[in-house]
Amino acid sequence: MELSAIFSFFSNSGFAFLTWQGAFMIGLGGLIIWVAIAKHAEPLLLIPLGFGMIMANIPPEATGLLNPPTDGQVGGLLWYIKQGMDLGIYPPLVFLGIGALTDFSYLIANPKLIILGAAAQVGIFITFISATTFMGFDLFEAAATAIIGGADGPTSIYIATKFAPQILSVIVVAAYSYISLIPILQPPVSRLLTTKEERKIKMKKLRTVSKKEKVIFPVLTTLIVALFVPQALPLVGMLMLGNLLKESGVTARLAEAASRFISDTVTILLMVSVGASATAEIFLTVDTLKILALGAIAFIIAMSSGIFFAKLMNRFSKEKINPLIGAAGVSAVPDSARVAQTIAQEDDPNNFILMHAMGPNVAGVIGSAVAAGVFINLIA
Repeated sequence: MELSAIFSFFSNSGFAFLTWQGAFMIGLGGLIIWVAIAKHAEPLLLIPLGFGMIMANIPPEATGLLNPPTDGQVGGLLWYIKQGMDLGIYPPLVFLGIGALTDFSYLIANPKLIILGAAAQVGIFITFISATTFMGFDLFEAAATAIIGGADGPTSIYIATKFAPQILSVIVVAAYSYISLIPILQPPVSRLLTTKEERKIKMKKLRTVSKKEKVIFPVLTTLIVALFVPQALPLVGMLMLGNLLKESGVTARLAEAASRFISDTVTILLMVSVGASATAEIFLTVDTLKILALGAIAFIIAMSSGIFFAKLMNRFSKEKINPLIGAAGVSAVPDSARVAQTIAQEDDPNNFILMHAMGPNVAGVIGSAVAAGVFINLIA
């Protein structure tokens, strides 16, 4: 009787259903958590992601965490948490928090820098063409993969959820991995594509931006984007709402709620949802390697495009632009701007381009969201 009870216990436990693939994914989740803690690599994102991956790969046949609701029975916890991601609710809420934290005055003070943010999105579209032409991806998978080049995790999640949910977890792991590698990837690309003289270019101090301009900017940007690319409005609209709450001067409590309490809560739920989507059947495929390769290519092309366009602008402008700020056109705020500053000061310790680099950096946030809207408009 005792042996049968023990046998019955183990037959209903996770051990009875655990496969080597599931064990591998549990180990990968643990590795992601270790990297996040030991290397301080996006810990606010990767720790809940890695833990969600562990929870999802403990055999769901035993835990029921991913079970959808059925007649007379509620669904599993992770199934309900994932609905915010699957329905496209979490990414716009993350953008709300980003907007409440972002200072667009660097861009307002020198509006032409938005061109560099747009130029960096070239990496997205070149990668999209490469993915369909050479890698065998369909239009939806190619778009979801290419958006990695925007260095914008929430946008990557938003597009992957709509276009290719089957590879969502791979897209997100690739996107956030490359964002965390910006201090490693950006310097060699920047040094290779610029001369020492170009890196030593000093830019004049930015003008002071008035409160009126800061308030008008989010409203005007929302209207322009909504008219030209309405499909980008869920992301850009929430981004600009968050920024308006910050800049209005009369909604400090709402701005704090958006940037701290809402943003932190949604980040936990979103990353757990992404981790819960990372099952062995999805992750352990050849397509995963293709996505990782294409993501790296998209990043490098995006940074290179920003640099080349800055050099092109210098041919027609009396006020020279330091090409290093072009690489900051990817939307990894503020990491890519800080790296541009570091590289500039290696050649001239008295060269301060951080505020200028923040212009294309914040423009890249808008640019990647607009690129996502273009994809939705063209191929959805």
